[in-house]
Order: sequence, then structure tokens, then C-alpha cells
Amino acid sequence: MTTSEYDSLRPPESAGRGRRSGRHRRRTGPGGADGSREMPMVPEVEFTSYYGRPVVKPAPWGPEIAGYLFLGGVAGGSGLLAAGAQLTGQETLRRNCRLAAITAVGLGAVALVHDLGRPERFLNMLRTFKLTSPMSVGSWILSAFSAGAGVAAAAEVDRMTGERLPLGPLRRVLRAVEGPAGLEAAAFAPLLAVYTAVLLGDTSTPTWNAAHEELPFVFASSASLAASGLAMVTTPVAETAPARRLAVLGVIGDLLATRIMHRRMDPVAAEPLHEGRAGQMLRLSEALAVAGGIGTLLGGRRRGVAVASGLALVAASALTRFGIFEAGIHSAKDPRYTIEPQKRRLAARRAAGATDDSITTAG
Repeated sequence: MTTSEYDSLRPPESAGRGRRSGRHRRRTGPGGADGSREMPMVPEVEFTSYYGRPVVKPAPWGPEIAGYLFLGGVAGGSGLLAAGAQLTGQETLRRNCRLAAITAVGLGAVALVHDLGRPERFLNMLRTFKLTSPMSVGSWILSAFSAGAGVAAAAEVDRMTGERLPLGPLRRVLRAVEGPAGLEAAAFAPLLAVYTAVLLGDTSTPTWNAAHEELPFVFASSASLAASGLAMVTTPVAETAPARRLAVLGVIGDLLATRIMHRRMDPVAAEPLHEGRAGQMLRLSEALAVAGGIGTLLGGRRRGVAVASGLALVAASALTRFGIFEAGIHSAKDPRYTIEPQKRRLAARRAAGATDDSITTAG
């Protein structure tokens, strides 16, 4: 009789049981001891991907989009800080923050259009408003913020030039709408600062998607660092008290949000945030945030310390955004960051009793 290496895997037959031939052979039901029950013969496959190629397509974004992430935070934080200065009567801080907001949002729009390739593509995104699309909502947020920030900045420029702009009778209108425009920009400022985090988390990029719940908080604190730091650099210390308070709160929020994000993420999906160039940028960002926060808290009333601390905070914000962007792009290129978290989520669902949805592995 010919044997096979797989015969050793068959369960033993009952003692004393002889062979039955022809039509007298009797089968036992499932789970019987005659070797008729099914048994797995192939071990579970350790799947990576097809020829090691990426499982998900990396986002087709260049460094311009990383710059847009940072500039959006600067614009949003500055617009909110400008409104606070407007309401408290701090004219220099208001002016500097308004000019910072419109400059940042303008440069960010240029970076966005450059990545899109043609300006009309941005205009096409404004043809509809789709709540389920972060990019569609973000385009409208950017436009609404830019309108208010532009009017407020125009009023500041007109005052700086001694009312030499050729506005004619429009000057009185500009003065009348300047305050409401600044508050309108402030209303959209927090959304502008964090909507890009929602946009990143909504993609299939493993690291961004794994951090989608905490990423908006990280971006909000990062925007606070950028806006307050820039205000401390450009504004005399006599009017930077609101910026200093925002800076300290931003540092605390940044450290907490980042720690919570790393702890709650899948450990494999979080690896790109700790390794390589992205890991270096994020570690340096944390060090600069702490140094800038300490400098602001202890010596922010001295001009030299305020400028150095402000520059550290702006650099920390930029490194946070660029580091997270870099980590996401890297995670999409390595199939391990897609496959292993999926298998872990599937194992958790099976352990919880879900055994009939092996295709649906999303957490």
C-alpha cells in the first residue's frame, strides 16, 4: 500500500474495526473516528504582499503639501490670536497676527495649487460641497477664512501706508467691515488648523489612519505653537502676553496629545513615527517645544529670550507637521504596516466572537 507523509496527520481508527467493502461500507458522521472528518493540512500562511509591493498606494503628494500642512496651522492659529488681540485692544499684536495669517494662507494656497498642477483644479473643488469629503470641506474652509483674513489684512496695510491705497469711498466700507471680517476669520481658524489632520486620517495610509482620532488634537496644539511663536518674534514683549499664554498651553497640549497618540496607536503602525528621518524630526520637535515653552515661561518678558523661544516654537510646529507627513508616506510604501495591523484587528474580532467576517478587518 502506498503511503504519504500526510497519513501521519490523519486521526487513528477505532481498535478492532475492520474494513468494509462494497455497498456494506458504513460512513460515520462528522467528527467520527474513522478518518473521514476534515482536518487542516496547510499551515496558516505568513502573507506579506504580492512580490513585496505596497498594499496601498502612497498619497501622490510632494513636499509642497507638507508645507501646506504647516502653513495652514500658522494661518489658523494667527487668525485666532488676531481676534483675541482685536477684542482686547492690542493693536500691534492684532496687526502682526493678521498679516501673518494672510501671508501664511496665501503661501499655503500657492503650495496647494502647485501640487495640484493647475489652478482651475482648486476652483473645481468649490463647485460642490460634500460633507463626507474632507478635501471638499477643507476647500470651503480655506476660502471662507481667506476672505475674512484678506479684508482684515487690507485694513491693516491701508493704515500702515498712511491711507495711501487708492480705495476712495471704499475706505469707509473697509473700516466698517474690518472688525466683523476679523471675527469671521477667527470662526474658521480652528477648522483651518485641524482639517488637514482629518484629511490625512481619512486616507488608507496606515500610520495616518491609525492616528485619525488623536491627529486633530496634535495639529491644534501644533498650530498654537506656530502662531504664538511667530507673534513673539514679531511683536514687542509689552503686547505678547496672550501669545505667551497660548505658547505654554500649546506646549502642554502638544506633549499630551503626542503621547496619547503614540500609546493608542497600533505599535506597528506607529513605528514610522519613531524611526528614520520622521522619527528624528519628531524627537527634535519635542525637544524644541519643551525648550521654547520653558524659555517663554521663565524669560518671555525679555526680548531676546522671547525671540529665541518663539523661533523654537515655530520650528517645533514645522517639524511636527513634516515628520507626520514623512511617516505616513513611508508607512504606505512598506506592506508590513498594512498587513500586520489588519491581522491583529482580525484576531481581536475573532477573540471577541466574530468568526464570520474574515474579509472585514477594519477596527
